[in-house]
Formats: sequence, C-alpha cells, structure tokens
Amino acid sequence: MDRNIIEIKNLKKSYGNKEALKGIDINIPRGKIVGLLGPNGSGKSTLIKIINGLLQPDGGEVNINGLKPSIETKKIVSYLPERTYLNEWMKVKDILKFFSDFYDDFNMGKAVEMLGNLNIDREEKLKNLSKGTKEKVQLILVMAREAEVYILDEPIGGVDPAGRAYILKTILQNFSENSTLIIATHLISEIENICDEVIFLAYGSVTLSGNVDEIREEKGKSIDSIFREEFRC
Repeated sequence: MDRNIIEIKNLKKSYGNKEALKGIDINIPRGKIVGLLGPNGSGKSTLIKIINGLLQPDGGEVNINGLKPSIETKKIVSYLPERTYLNEWMKVKDILKFFSDFYDDFNMGKAVEMLGNLNIDREEKLKNLSKGTKEKVQLILVMAREAEVYILDEPIGGVDPAGRAYILKTILQNFSENSTLIIATHLISEIENICDEVIFLAYGSVTLSGNVDEIREEKGKSIDSIFREEFRC
C-alpha cells in the first residue's frame, strides 16, 4: 500500500488571467491530520474542489488512493464544503436518512450520538436552526462516514471561539486514526496543536510544507507565528 493517500503533481488552475494554482506538488500521507493553511484567495478552496472532482484542472495530476477524482474516489472521501448546501425544508432526521441511503459507509449510530452530544433535535427542520447549528449538522454528516479521507473547508470559520473548541473536539473524537484528515483554514492558532503536517498555500503556490514539530524546531517558533510573518496578518 502506498504511504501517500493523495498525490498531486504540477497542478494548475486559472480563472481567466488569474492563476489560482501555479503547478503545485503535494503529497499527503495516510493516517495524518494535515492543516491546509493560507489567507483567503490563496487557492485552498480551488485545490479542495479539484480533489473532490468539482472542478477540472488545466494541467497536472491528482491521485487519491491511486485513482483520479471520480465517483470511485467519492466513496472514500468525505467532504465538508465552506458553504451550507442542505435543503432548508428537510428535518434533521430526513437528512440523516438521505445520507444513510446515499453512502454505504455512513454510520447512523455515530451520527445520532453526535447529535445528542450537541443537543440537536432530530425532529427539527433545518430552516428553524441557527446558522451555527446548521454548520454542526453538516459537520456531523461528514464525520459520521467511515471514510479514508476527510476534507473540511473552513469548518470553524464562522463559529465563535467556544464553538470552535467544541467543533474540533467533535472532529477528533469521531476521526479514525487510520484515516487522513485535511483541515483548510486561516485560523492557524486554533488547529496548530492537532496537526501532524502543514501545507502553506499562498497565491497559488506552496510556500512551506512538512511535519509540524520539525518546522517548529527548525524555525524556532510556532506555526501561527510563521504564518503571521509570512502573510503579515
């Protein structure tokens, strides 16, 4: 079995004259928590959409467990987009049933347990839930799958600090150590302590990548400090 679950070679994507990805190379190992870090507009969401088969690259290759993004890779990748996509008229229990029917690896027991832990009523319609609770429901749907890869695009971006800690705890408690978890965010300080590896993406290029402990030791400072210095934020 290949050590890397995702291999990306010379990946390019442009929107008109703007280069969103400038021929990047990335290897993501199995069984790791990886922070995909960069400011807004750095190319994180474009990369994630290509991995999930939602965008076609202009050049280069993406391999997920040896396969190109396709229906087959969707069976092993559980994806949380940045924006809510659920139907407002549905009840929470209806959405659980829909996911259970759609994904063979959906663990209904795990989903129900997470809803209970977060005090979310299965009988409630989505339209009656707060924005933060809707985001938690969406996260539960993603983490209830027994996937090989979890990709979370800004899972804590619109949540208050107390909510962020709760969401990260939910993610970690429901993440298999044999799976790979990719968290895309610009809130570095919130996730630095849970990441094994980091990838810095800026203006469509990888500016830094590697093991978190090794980078901290080499640079003599935290990942958050390195990020702030590099992007002046």
